[in-house]
Amino acid sequence: MNNITMKLNADDLILAALKEDITSEDISTNSVMPRYQLGEVELICKEEGIIAGLDVFKRVFELLDEQTEVSFFCQDGDRVAKGQKLGVIRGDIRVLLSGERTALNYLQRMSGIATYTRAIADLLKGSKTKLLDTRKTTPGMRIFEKYAVKVGGGCNHRYNLSDGILLKDNHIGAAGGVKEAVQMAKEYAPFVRKIEIEVESLDMLKDALDAGADIIMLDNMSVEDMKEAVKLCAGKAETECSGNVTKENVSKLIGIGVDYISSGALTHSSPILDLSLKNLHAV
Repeated sequence: MNNITMKLNADDLILAALKEDITSEDISTNSVMPRYQLGEVELICKEEGIIAGLDVFKRVFELLDEQTEVSFFCQDGDRVAKGQKLGVIRGDIRVLLSGERTALNYLQRMSGIATYTRAIADLLKGSKTKLLDTRKTTPGMRIFEKYAVKVGGGCNHRYNLSDGILLKDNHIGAAGGVKEAVQMAKEYAPFVRKIEIEVESLDMLKDALDAGADIIMLDNMSVEDMKEAVKLCAGKAETECSGNVTKENVSKLIGIGVDYISSGALTHSSPILDLSLKNLHAV
């Protein structure tokens, strides 16, 4: 993330996380470090994975004290190994102690997402299919989690409800049918917006194509039906496969020929990457 993105979109979220952790004071730190003391601590990797979120990690300490110096020996997207020293943080020991957990929470979570995403993206290499995330993100963490997906080799679906038109089953129910939903979206939305609609059967797919949908999401359909759907959509609409896609089952979807595979698991089910701050000492 660049400085502009950080200041405009991330700083308020990071400050909220810090305020959640420090409502009045850090009693533990203040009891053992009552006054300023310059110190250093090392960022250590405890398992292999893909690192993501270094700028966010750094920003936590800078927001507590702009004099804090953070030096990294890697960059976002790098594969890191168990025992590897990833960086050194130098500053007021009180800041290093108070910001530790919040900074690690961001970095571990984002790196875990990048690691899981990379594992699935690697399986899709050589195919035309792109890997997408979803809006199944942690409240207050979307900007960080979607960034981590990109670092891991995935692509971002729409960022939020204002970012694109995706008509799902309940939208279709509210409109009264597939054709009605697409037509109403065409009438309401600016012409520059593509219209994506979720279908669960080939009959729904045909209605969506007849109505002029731009992207068809094939939701929880059988592999055989999805292959037929791709043929029907050829030259008419792009296709997206969705529904409980994980690292364990994505391989069977590669040969279908869809343009996109979306997976909520990238952000809602990836484990963290284990990292820690060690060897704190005065300098």
